[in-house]
Amino acid sequence: MKLLFAEDERSLSRAITHILEKNCYSVDAVYDGQTAMEYLENGDYDGVILDIMMPKLDGISVLKAIRAKGKQVPVLMLTAKAEVDDKVLGLDSGANDYLTKPFDTQELLARIRAMTRGHLEVDASLTFGNLTLNRRNFELSSPTGSFRLANKEYQMMELLMANPRQLISPDRFMEKIWGLDSNVENSVVWVYISYLRKKLNALNANVAIKAVRNAGYLLEEHT
Repeated sequence: MKLLFAEDERSLSRAITHILEKNCYSVDAVYDGQTAMEYLENGDYDGVILDIMMPKLDGISVLKAIRAKGKQVPVLMLTAKAEVDDKVLGLDSGANDYLTKPFDTQELLARIRAMTRGHLEVDASLTFGNLTLNRRNFELSSPTGSFRLANKEYQMMELLMANPRQLISPDRFMEKIWGLDSNVENSVVWVYISYLRKKLNALNANVAIKAVRNAGYLLEEHT
């Protein structure tokens, strides 16, 4: 699941980004409202965390602009302001939720899960063939065993299992998982596909990741 995190306090941004990535989110972190708008116009996000007080363009202005353009991506407003009027303004402008600093990181994670679940109707787990992917603990399991997947492995497997039998290009993996700022080469996708194939073999999975030359990858059941 891919998030945009707009927060101008860089130390806080780094800390929260680290926590989100540990919980298997892909995060694009930006530090002002104008850049947030550019990312939202060019990227595909499952959720957005917007600080209200940002340089160049404040979070409320960003929120109003994306709603005016018809973008219904879930938005959590993050701010040091606790006044009721500020909360009302954010919610009336189209925010899905509002969290006041300082906050507990577990509450932040719970609110992200709640707002994205309502928007995407995300199931707690995905099943294909004899495999199950638990979206709460990031565990990939079969009747013979289980693995807790690391961040990028989990995100790739989630994308494959959410779209079984559908071809997913390397560019799609890169955009959805590594993000717009990544300097990583597309070949990294093949590396992680290799990691996942080894785990599928170890689990005696009755599904496989098929490569389609010059096109991408898809998850299919063994016949």
